[in-house]
Amino acid sequence: MSNPTSLRIGSRGSQLALWQANFVAGELRSRGHEVSIEIIRTTGDAMQHLTFAQVGSKGMFTKEIEEALVERRIDLAVHSLKDLPTTLADPFALAAIPPRADASDVFLSVDYESFAALPQGARVGTSSLRRQAQLRAQRSDLRYIEFRGNIDTRLRKLSEGLADAIILAAAGVDRLERTELLRERFSPLILCPAAGQGALAIETRAGDATTIDALAFLDDAATRFAVTAERSALAALGGGCQVPIGIHCAPVGSRYMIAGVVISPDGSATVRVEHECVPADSPEAVGEQLAATLIEQGAGDLLESLSG
Repeated sequence: MSNPTSLRIGSRGSQLALWQANFVAGELRSRGHEVSIEIIRTTGDAMQHLTFAQVGSKGMFTKEIEEALVERRIDLAVHSLKDLPTTLADPFALAAIPPRADASDVFLSVDYESFAALPQGARVGTSSLRRQAQLRAQRSDLRYIEFRGNIDTRLRKLSEGLADAIILAAAGVDRLERTELLRERFSPLILCPAAGQGALAIETRAGDATTIDALAFLDDAATRFAVTAERSALAALGGGCQVPIGIHCAPVGSRYMIAGVVISPDGSATVRVEHECVPADSPEAVGEQLAATLIEQGAGDLLESLSG
């Protein structure tokens, strides 16, 4: 066990981000550390009125927090892992990835019990091109509308009738205990999650051995394997948040299953692949193999057409 120390956590100010920061703070305090939380406003927070496509989302929720790390105003940052770029810059380390929450996406509605129950022309709110594209492939008869804001804001808009249903990440809804309108959890085979979805990332300065040592107990080997494979696949595909790519890896018995989907924004063309692997495999190699198979089966042409 590491020696008790005083640690400063950097976090965004949203309810969910603060839940995540307080969770990590509580774990550290249980080990005798003194912990404070500093709220840092990010580019993504300042541009809530714009769509992700307009902003360009690479690092939009992490840049200012990483600056605070470099300037030693904080000792660690707690992120939603899917917000982090697939490759960290040299000054930073991914010191710990705690056990993952539910990685799936969920369907929430006031009036309808499931996605299949939505009537033709119903409005589905989601800001994610990945979600929209995969759902369009199943229900092109629905209207998919841009829906940004924190979980409370989106639930309020739903309750006010601005959409008939919304799609959110299960982890955030579960963590904030806002499941009152949750009707359905999508199987990853139906709606493949984003790489890293449901996992937290605790980022530090790469050379800060004291903080890295203090966080070691929070690292979960199975979660790290799964999300490393996912992020490796995403990096190999060259995909950011605005390309419809879903990748999900999870332990199944003594093995892991990894699945990937690349899909056109209108849902008309889909390439989907599943692989089985074992813990002895390199997670980076597992991800690269998945990406290579997706590309072989047509995802390369699809990605090229999207970036062109």
